[in-house]
Amino acid sequence: MNIEPNYKNKKSYNVAKTPMHQGKFWTGLIWLLCKIFLGGKKYKVEKVNMEDLKPPYMMLSNHMAFIDFELAAMGTWPHSVSNVVNIDGYVIKWFLMEWIGCIATRKFTTDIALVKSIRKVITKGDVLGMYPEARYSPCGITSFIPDSVGKLVKMNKVPVVAVLHRGNHLHAPVWDVPRKRRVPHHTTLTQILTAQQVTEMSVEEINKAIRSALQYDDYQYQKDNGICITEPDRAQNLHKVLYKCPHCGAEAMDSAGAEIFCLDCGKRWVWQEDGYLKATEGETEFDHIPDWFRWERQEVKKEIENGTYHWEDEVEVYSLPRCWHYISLGKAKLTHDMEKGFILEGHYRDADYFIQRTPDQTNSLHVEYGFPALDKTDYVDISTENDSFYCRPTKRNCITKLALATEELYLHDRAKALTSV
Repeated sequence: MNIEPNYKNKKSYNVAKTPMHQGKFWTGLIWLLCKIFLGGKKYKVEKVNMEDLKPPYMMLSNHMAFIDFELAAMGTWPHSVSNVVNIDGYVIKWFLMEWIGCIATRKFTTDIALVKSIRKVITKGDVLGMYPEARYSPCGITSFIPDSVGKLVKMNKVPVVAVLHRGNHLHAPVWDVPRKRRVPHHTTLTQILTAQQVTEMSVEEINKAIRSALQYDDYQYQKDNGICITEPDRAQNLHKVLYKCPHCGAEAMDSAGAEIFCLDCGKRWVWQEDGYLKATEGETEFDHIPDWFRWERQEVKKEIENGTYHWEDEVEVYSLPRCWHYISLGKAKLTHDMEKGFILEGHYRDADYFIQRTPDQTNSLHVEYGFPALDKTDYVDISTENDSFYCRPTKRNCITKLALATEELYLHDRAKALTSV
């Protein structure tokens, strides 16, 4: 049982608020601002199988960078859109987010209010914008998409439009957002399901169609289109996602300039302008960045299967029960293991608090690389239905592994539950 921090004011932001309709003024202003922000960038937005399609419909998009919202807005114009947005997007500017019709949620929690808000948006005849991966892709490939997405679609019985962005991760990878790369953007909006198809298909069939439509690999997009990324610091911070050395197995990677290297064995790889990795000496274990990332996932999965996975650390904690500002809770202990999942134990205002999220409660993990809202360092977000706890680890370069472990533990727990039935 969770014991909440001893706040002076225990109120949380009401995520159950009825979402406002995005009026024509806001729709037009958003389109204009996006057009301005995209100025100077090479981009293409095209529509497929959307002739005569009008709201309401559900727009499901892959998620790689903030520019996703801007390009999607160009494709949905002139229709009103209500986007599902994590609570940290509301900090300070909550009133603006409400005015433009956004729906607040806390990532990777069981949010009944979100289901009801989505239904209200559809009933009003608007477009529901949702990013089912629920976080920026750490490596430019499709992230975890939960089964609940198909259930939501089935429940609302409206057409489904898949939005596939390409080039957005290469332009501003989540692990190095401040350094923008000059990369062309290509966004496609495709109606993948009609309302009739949604009615006739099973949830499993709907999920299969959604996952198929949202498959992407930004590094393959780079290679297929002969895109060269010439920025000399293009590999800076790449070690935050490629954290484990494929040569010696140590979780001791670092990066600088166009190179990524192991601090333990000393092996180095160059991220070439054409997108390929090449070892400076010896074998190139992985020349495709996503292949290295997928290997790391398999390594985490092995730890879970053989029962050796365990992580704990002292963390600095900032909470966000409401969206006015982050509250510093000081230091706490964060543990992640196979049986109990995440446990956050701390002390605030003369009282202990205890937050637990079991493996079956958390199908993925919200991580922030160089989180600009706090101190530009790396954080993990452990959320409950009423609060969000942003934790800064003491251990170096561990948040990507925590995210992979969270997903694999969820899948492991679900598979174990199915076999026991």
